[in-house]
Amino acid sequence: MTIESKSKPDTGATGAPIPFVDLAAQQRRIGPSMEAAIRRVLDHGQYIMGPEVAALETELARFAGTRHCVTCASGTDALLLPLLAWGVGPGDAVFTTTFSFIATAEVIALLGATPVFADIDPVTFNLDAADLERRVRAVEAEGRLRPRAVIPVDLFGLPADYEAIGRVAKAHHLLVLEDAAQGFGGACGGRRACAFGDAGATSFFPAKPLGCYGDGGAVFTDDDGFDSLLRSLRVHGQGASKYENVRIGLNGRLDTLQAAILLEKMKVFPAELEARERVAQSYTKRLSAAGASARTPVVPPGFRSAWAQYTLRVKGRDAVQAALKRAGIPTMIYYPIPLHLQKAFAGAGGRPGDLPAAEAAAAEVLSLPMHPYLDEATIERVGAAVAAAAGGPR
Repeated sequence: MTIESKSKPDTGATGAPIPFVDLAAQQRRIGPSMEAAIRRVLDHGQYIMGPEVAALETELARFAGTRHCVTCASGTDALLLPLLAWGVGPGDAVFTTTFSFIATAEVIALLGATPVFADIDPVTFNLDAADLERRVRAVEAEGRLRPRAVIPVDLFGLPADYEAIGRVAKAHHLLVLEDAAQGFGGACGGRRACAFGDAGATSFFPAKPLGCYGDGGAVFTDDDGFDSLLRSLRVHGQGASKYENVRIGLNGRLDTLQAAILLEKMKVFPAELEARERVAQSYTKRLSAAGASARTPVVPPGFRSAWAQYTLRVKGRDAVQAALKRAGIPTMIYYPIPLHLQKAFAGAGGRPGDLPAAEAAAAEVLSLPMHPYLDEATIERVGAAVAAAAGGPR
């Protein structure tokens, strides 16, 4: 059995190809143990809800510092399940950042609730608590919708400001669902991502800091009753037996094979987080020394990023990206269109200029290759190319 990486490196005029995310390097490190774990699942044949699923949930909850973890089929399901459990639906307003992947707001709309978008802090890219407060007050004053919940996003691996957001949520009786799809492994004030708010959600998409070889996700909670409700909803609203259905749920189970893969990856995850931190520090040091005009990421005091992405802000971003491509440096733009300007949410009435900080970020962000196995020579090559493409004073 051979496990192959689907990560496609960019090629350029000079140097060896550089993968944006190097799954192959990780597989070289843990390939034999990974293949043995997969073989064990093939041998016992419990492909749905096999023993590895419960073992993984125990390990994930231990790592995050929560009482419970409920795995599921995707990061989108991980966001949907808590909202479904809370009974969020038509007439409810759920507040979230406009600067995120569509799944964050998509789950709100799927339940018939109304996503209300707030702006971001231009330094951290995360939900701005002050603008959240303004949006909540505006909804309350209008009286058409019932404020129910807020979904902050731990963008690029950095936890949102849950202390400030929590004050707003408490004042307005909002439930808090932490979207840590990119943030698992991040921390703030001695607490790890997925342990903030009333529930936390993460994704195990392959490119995430902790990724499987397909789709997967998990929900975290300290509430025993909520844990039981999530487990029922995950399997078609199941009651005491397989064919007793006590509520409307969904088919949101995590495959046993993916659980087995994640269990093996968890063994190296702490070391990989340390390596991601090293890569980020090296990038920042080299770009700062080179005097590149690109603005490097900021991690506030007391916070720790999981470094899902290393994201710059750079003027003339599209030209810089094109220059880097010619130099063989792969890059990505997360995200080029804020959610309030997406066609899918046209009914919400969002217009250019409504959320200026997010709109400005969308025109300038550029993410560089980021994974735990980047060596110093490659970091130097990427840094030099960025400095050349985005040179000049800050």
